[in-house]
Amino acid sequence: MIQHLYRLMIELTNGKWSSKILRKFARSSTSRFIVPSFAKIYQLNQEEMANSLDKYPTLHDLFIRTLKQDARAIDQSVNSVTSPVDAVIEDVGTITEASEMIVKGKTYSIDEMLADKTDSKKYLGGTFMILYLSPSHYHRIHSPVSGTVVRQWTLGSKSYPVNKWGLKYGVRTLAKNYRVITEVETGAGQMAVVKVGAMFVNSIETTHKGTVLKKGDEMAYFSFGSTVVLLFEKGIFKLDPSIHTPKEIKMGEKLGVINKCQVI
Repeated sequence: MIQHLYRLMIELTNGKWSSKILRKFARSSTSRFIVPSFAKIYQLNQEEMANSLDKYPTLHDLFIRTLKQDARAIDQSVNSVTSPVDAVIEDVGTITEASEMIVKGKTYSIDEMLADKTDSKKYLGGTFMILYLSPSHYHRIHSPVSGTVVRQWTLGSKSYPVNKWGLKYGVRTLAKNYRVITEVETGAGQMAVVKVGAMFVNSIETTHKGTVLKKGDEMAYFSFGSTVVLLFEKGIFKLDPSIHTPKEIKMGEKLGVINKCQVI
């Protein structure tokens, strides 16, 4: 029963007022009383957390928890692209010449996602990857490559569920939800890290300062389970043969390689 309640609260809430109420509750001291049951229901790996459960004063603090220093290993291959998050790889595919990607049988417009038709042209024929974070996942987002931030912008004001049901039955969730987009120059071409909110309220906080990124650097965090979309220019990314969908992956694990990667 309590598991169904958590799912209703965290994964399926999309109304303006209900989301605001949930956000307020998650940040309140009252929420600390459900931290143990939340950790149990979602089977959080407490061994890898930087702190013990009793050190999280609110549910929000548990959501944005950090990990022990050696909890994740970042693949150090010179040209590797690593997962920016703990997540489930829901889909991987090619961006069509019409600037579209097909996810769970639904068509999403890259033009609409980036809100810049001129900018989106560079991704035609490139690769997209969808990484879904459930409420049980580690919620911090790390850079998948070393490179230079060339642009970062925020779009949207409202968010709906982005779990597999939201992707299948929602209305253009990946292209319309509140999102923070970071474009990175890799030395071989550009890629975009699109951080997509899962609820009505702003659930994405950026943490990285400056323009230089090192693979594995923290970029931002989600306050709630959400989704990261990776976009690569045509010809610069080669998917690792081990990747399939759906696939559970940890932050820092190899997704593929950047072709002719230039170390930055």
